Amino acid sequence: MGAGKSTIGRLLSEQLALEFVDLDRLIEERAGASIAWIFDIEGEEGFRERETQSLEFILDTPAQIIATGGGCILRPENRNMLAMSDRIIYLETSIEQQLERTAKDKNRPLLQNGNPEPVLVAMAALRNPLYQQSGRLTVDTNGKPPKLVVHEILNFLDEI
Repeated sequence: MGAGKSTIGRLLSEQLALEFVDLDRLIEERAGASIAWIFDIEGEEGFRERETQSLEFILDTPAQIIATGGGCILRPENRNMLAMSDRIIYLETSIEQQLERTAKDKNRPLLQNGNPEPVLVAMAALRNPLYQQSGRLTVDTNGKPPKLVVHEILNFLDEI
């Protein structure tokens, strides 16, 4: 969350002339409702089920750049689907950067508790090891301009 997936994904898709898909936006389109609404009505488990269904749907389409939601990695079935690719990139960022980048964003249901730092710390403890296991490339996005991150990714892609 707040690592720059959507920004970097869009820039990368422009460089590679591939379609960009933000999984969270796809979920909203398919549901006809915002993520916040889905969380309110169906809870996190309902959202995660929609996320898995949307990931399966999008992976059946031709090559593209996909930005998954931050918690997509939590479900084993999602990790298994993603493992089919040798181009999984983990955008790593610090809690401080996440706090800064998400401070004014009201569309992050898991952070709407008044004190997001402990939530981000708990999420990082659970999710980061899964990202590190699943990613073929880890890119630290702390304080880096998005174009520099895209350059690092393009260099990686040229090597595989």
